[in-house]
Amino acid sequence: MRFLFTCGGTAGHINPALGVAGKIRELMPDAEILFVGANGNMETELVPRAGYDIVTVRITNLSRSLKPKMIVHNLKTVRNVFTATAEAKRIIREFKPDVAIGTGGYVCYPVLSAAAKLGVPTAVHESNAVPGLTTKMLAGKVDKILVGFEDARENYANKDKVCVTGTPVRCEFASLDKIQAKEELGIPVERPLVVSVWGSLGSDHMNKTMADLICMMPEGEFSLIHATGKRGYRPFMQKLKAAEAVGKDGVDVREYIYDMPTVMAAADLILCRAGASTLSELAILGKPAVLIPSPNVTNNHQEKNARVMENAGAARVLLEGEFSAESLLGDISTLLADPVTLEAMSKNMLAQGNSHAADEIASIVLGLAESK
Repeated sequence: MRFLFTCGGTAGHINPALGVAGKIRELMPDAEILFVGANGNMETELVPRAGYDIVTVRITNLSRSLKPKMIVHNLKTVRNVFTATAEAKRIIREFKPDVAIGTGGYVCYPVLSAAAKLGVPTAVHESNAVPGLTTKMLAGKVDKILVGFEDARENYANKDKVCVTGTPVRCEFASLDKIQAKEELGIPVERPLVVSVWGSLGSDHMNKTMADLICMMPEGEFSLIHATGKRGYRPFMQKLKAAEAVGKDGVDVREYIYDMPTVMAAADLILCRAGASTLSELAILGKPAVLIPSPNVTNNHQEKNARVMENAGAARVLLEGEFSAESLLGDISTLLADPVTLEAMSKNMLAQGNSHAADEIASIVLGLAESK
């Protein structure tokens, strides 16, 4: 069988696709799998690293801004949709997939639209409780709408198409324990590890906060792995250099965490956003977290996601602008000094996980392929 995946823009869209592809490859080692992404986006790096082929189409996003520059940008995007749909049709005719699956990102629209027009069974997965623009536009075209939350069902008119599956994670997230992961990373087993990651593209606000936090970190209290995002790495390191904090003991600053399953498995506490894909990874591993939702998302859905985890006793929630580097460091130190609370948070986080999401989605996808 042949499986066409489309996803892109951020790791939150790409990783669920990799999770399902991995499950399909496990079930059907001879399956042919091809990804379609957008030119120059993160998927062109992450997908080949995971061992899959990817081809690209030229597509850009839609901006909600009414500034003249953005209006021109949107007109180009409309033109690109037609071009990308034609490119996608060519790819589909050549690859001849039995089913096409999209997991988010604006590249999904032309690819799944083209697949549907060519009679290929289609499915789109929406991780967040609030559907994005692409999912809304595809809802009437695809055969199945797969969602991460039960409450999300109410967002769709064609409820008979909707299946609640949870959000899949890569199988690597279940393959390491904390001690083994710390040993792989060269981190002393007895020293707590804090991981700080703010989406695949990074966050200017959180980079500034974490740079200040590193400068005031007590030596030897804990290790820290911080991901800046590619655009933030150089200014981050310049700030540390000016403060004479480069090379501080136990601090590892990276552009991007490519070995995320190992790093998260090793962590004692994770500081992060509250995207649905990230929360699914935390829950599978049972990792205590300080969640700081992105304020720049549709309908503030990340705070809604985060509050679910907070109410379950699995995480603490802080909002941008309502804390300082000093107070965040104090929160980290307090949690690390309280193993009873951390253990309770870990158990509560683990209870939120759905380890069968990839299996459920793979089953639905295989059913669509067989229906063809």
